[in-house]
Amino acid sequence: MDPDRFLGLRISPLNRRRLRNFRANTRGFVSLWIFLVLFVVTLFAEFIANDRPLAVNFDGAMYWPVFVDYPETTFGGDFPTTTDFRDPFIAEKIEAKGWMIWPLVRYSYDTINYDLPVPAPAPPSAENWLGTDDQGRDVVARLIYGFRISVLFGLILTLFSSIVGISAGAVQGYFGGLTDLIFQRFIEIWSGLPQLFLLIILASIIEPNFWLLLGLLLLFHWMSLVGVVRAEFLRARNLDYVRAARALGVGNAMIMFKHILPNAMVAALTFLPFILSGAIVALTSLDFLGFGLPPGSASLGELLNQGKANLHAPWLGLTAFFVLAIMLSLLIFVGEAVRDALDPRKVFAEEPQESDRAPAPAAAGSAGS
Repeated sequence: MDPDRFLGLRISPLNRRRLRNFRANTRGFVSLWIFLVLFVVTLFAEFIANDRPLAVNFDGAMYWPVFVDYPETTFGGDFPTTTDFRDPFIAEKIEAKGWMIWPLVRYSYDTINYDLPVPAPAPPSAENWLGTDDQGRDVVARLIYGFRISVLFGLILTLFSSIVGISAGAVQGYFGGLTDLIFQRFIEIWSGLPQLFLLIILASIIEPNFWLLLGLLLLFHWMSLVGVVRAEFLRARNLDYVRAARALGVGNAMIMFKHILPNAMVAALTFLPFILSGAIVALTSLDFLGFGLPPGSASLGELLNQGKANLHAPWLGLTAFFVLAIMLSLLIFVGEAVRDALDPRKVFAEEPQESDRAPAPAAAGSAGS
């Protein structure tokens, strides 16, 4: 295997050392893989937890309810409405002339179990592995969908806030002077606003959805990287290679984003896992307070709120707590590993020497003599 390549791409010796240091941090490396596995699995939530079969064979024909809505009359029902495959009448019709393949969990995040033997919230059972919430919805299904929407929301918010924050910090640090002064005073005023209260007020006036809530949180989360990037640009703007580029007539945009930004990104990358965890916590907090995603959405914060409101059903609060604790702990461990891998003062894995790879011919000859 070529040591200068990673995933088919050629990498520099410096980045190769950083990759070795990251892999040497066992806790962070394993945490990254666990988080990626959980996230990738939840991306296919519809194939894991759904109130529709994955495939149906009826009267010699194949149907795919997980992708397509079929009317009830297709399977011998009486009404042209969307088929409810959990209806015993429809299930009996299908099983008489074919078969169904169900996902692992036969509930979606909004499916209500009307056949509970006890009032909701029902405790864990063979049918509902982690019980149900106070509306009779399966907790496992809501966790799977809630985990996915929380991570996707956090990733998108982190991406957009990083773009805005890095651009603002780059402009401040590179131009300095009056531009930096005006930006700094604006950031001081903007960061001093009561963010949570403003978000609650805006969310109570306008019914929030995924993208509107993303935009509201982006109004304040973009400041996370401004200070770090600004400091790197202030340090590098007067270095010799930047002055030489200016003397050669290179434009400001080219100098900023081609020559200085790669160095500034080293410091910015260390903050990304922590910004992601902060974005997930922000969404969970708003959902817990009832000002987050629309009612009925799969939400970890809403499940926490149900746990607070139903102390006699401890499985609600405990389940949401452990899922959030595991998710955020994994992100923090990954962030610590990235921070240490990019720190030039810390070396966990030394470069293998040529003497360690193969014995020298002279030594082999002397040993034989």
